[in-house]
Amino acid sequence: MTDVREELEKAVSLVTAARRLLVGGTMVDLAALEGKVQGICAGIADMAREDGRTLLPLVEKLLNDLDRLAEAIGERMDPPPADLGAG
Repeated sequence: MTDVREELEKAVSLVTAARRLLVGGTMVDLAALEGKVQGICAGIADMAREDGRTLLPLVEKLLNDLDRLAEAIGERMDPPPADLGAG
């Protein structure tokens, strides 16, 4: 369980850093993220239910951070229109 927890913490950190970089204008490579998340999910699926439940707060944090990253990517790819009424 410790290995899965460590990988989950690393994934949370990676997503947080990626979002900060993206918001700051830096492109980020997320190619490794999918494999990392798949490994975490497989590890959790192999755990006893009670052990997996202890990871729920971290899983929820990862999901929330992934949602925020997706929003940042969406804004980067399709920025809101400039205010045409200004000036």
